[in-house]
Amino acid sequence: MVELAESESVQERVGAVLGPEAAHLVARFVDETLHRAAVPQPDGTVFLFTGDIPAMWLRDSAAQVMPLLRFGAELPAAEEFAVGVLRRQLACIVADPYANAFNAGPDGAGHQSDETAMSPMVWERKYETDSLCFPLLLAHRIWRAYGRTDILDGLFWNAVERIVETWETERDHEGASAYRFQRHDCPSTDTLTRDGLGPRTAPDTGLIWSGFRPSDDACTYGYNVPGNMFASVVLGRLPELAAAAPAPGAASGLLQRAEALRAGIEAGLETHALIDDPETGPRWAYEVDGLGGSLSMDDANLPSLLSLPLLGYCEADDPRYEATRRFVLSDRNPTHHRGTAASGVGSPHTPDRHVWPIALAVAGRTDPDPARARAALDVLLATRGGTDRIHESFHADRPEIWTRSWFSWAEATVCELILDCCGVPDPEGIRHP
Repeated sequence: MVELAESESVQERVGAVLGPEAAHLVARFVDETLHRAAVPQPDGTVFLFTGDIPAMWLRDSAAQVMPLLRFGAELPAAEEFAVGVLRRQLACIVADPYANAFNAGPDGAGHQSDETAMSPMVWERKYETDSLCFPLLLAHRIWRAYGRTDILDGLFWNAVERIVETWETERDHEGASAYRFQRHDCPSTDTLTRDGLGPRTAPDTGLIWSGFRPSDDACTYGYNVPGNMFASVVLGRLPELAAAAPAPGAASGLLQRAEALRAGIEAGLETHALIDDPETGPRWAYEVDGLGGSLSMDDANLPSLLSLPLLGYCEADDPRYEATRRFVLSDRNPTHHRGTAASGVGSPHTPDRHVWPIALAVAGRTDPDPARARAALDVLLATRGGTDRIHESFHADRPEIWTRSWFSWAEATVCELILDCCGVPDPEGIRHP
C-alpha cells in the first residue's frame, strides 16, 4: 500500500504513482462533476445528472460525490457541493420515496407514460431499495469527512421517516403496498408482471421488497439480497448520526422502528438468502422470494454481492463473502464473461459478453492483493475502446464496442480505485486494499 506524503497533493500522488493517464482521468472527473454535470438550484441544492442522460438518479449522484470527499482540504469546493447534492436527494425522497430518478424541475421529462403515480418532477419511478440507501450512506460519509452535523436536520429525519415507512410497507408488498409499475412496448426487464405488482413474494420474511435492481432492470425475485444488506448497513448507522446531533423528539421512536427493520432483515437473510453450495461453501443468493425461489448470479451495478465489503456489510475475509466472491468471479455466474481483452462481471442490462468497468473496479477494490488492484486498473485503462472515457460496458473481446458515451458513475468508481491504489483513505478512514 502506498502512503500519501503529508506535503503531497492527491493529484501529484496519482501522477507519480500511476502515471499521466490516471491523473488525467481523476482531474477530468472532478472538474466535470463540479461543473459539467452539476446544475445549482435557486434553493441552494445541487441537481447532479448522471452523464449522457439529463436526470438525477439518487444512486448515481451519491456515487458521483464519493470520490470528492476523499480530497479533504485540497478540494474545498467539495464540501458545500456534497451538502447541496445531499439536500436535493433528501427533498426528492420526501416528495416520492418510490422514484429512482428525478428532473431538475417539474418539466414532465422522462417516462411520464408509465402506469404508476408519476409526477412532473419524476424522470422514472422504478422502486429500488438501494436508491433509498445511497443518500443515507452519503450523509454518513459527509459527517465523517467534514464533521457536518447541520445536515442532520428536520429535512434529513423527515426523509429517514419516509424511508422507514416505505420499507415497513414493502416487507409485505403483496398485502400492504399500493405501488404498481407498468411500462408498455418495452423489454420485459423494464416492467413488472401481474398488472404491475411484480413476481409473488412471501410476507413476514423480514426482507424488503424491491421492484427493480440497481441496474433499473426488474427483479426476477422480489427480495434483492445486496439491496437488503445495504439497507441493514444504513439503518444500523442511524443511531450514530442521532448521537452526533440531537434529533427531533419523534426520532427516538423512529430509531426503534429502524432497528426493528434492521433486525428483521438480518433474520430474513439468514433464513432465506443463503445457498449451501458444495463447490464454494455457503454463499449468498442475489435474489430470493421467501417461497423457496432463489437466483444465483451477481450484477455489475452497486450494490452487488461483490461490493459487500465496500458497503460496510462484511469484511473481505468473511468466509461467506469469500465463497460468494469465488462464485461471482467464476464462469458459474451467468453474468461473468471471460474474454481476450478483459474478464469480469456484466449485467443483463447490456448486451451479452459485455463487461462493466464498475464491476472490474469493485473486484480490484475488494481484492486483498494490491497487485491485483493495480492490474484491474491497467485493464480499465486499456479497454476504453479508442476513447479516453470509462464506459458503462464494453465487449470482453472487442472493447471498441461499448455502451454509454458518458457514464459518470463508472468514472467515479474507477476514480475510487485509483485513489485506493495511491493510499488515499476514504471518509471512513479505510484504505483499500
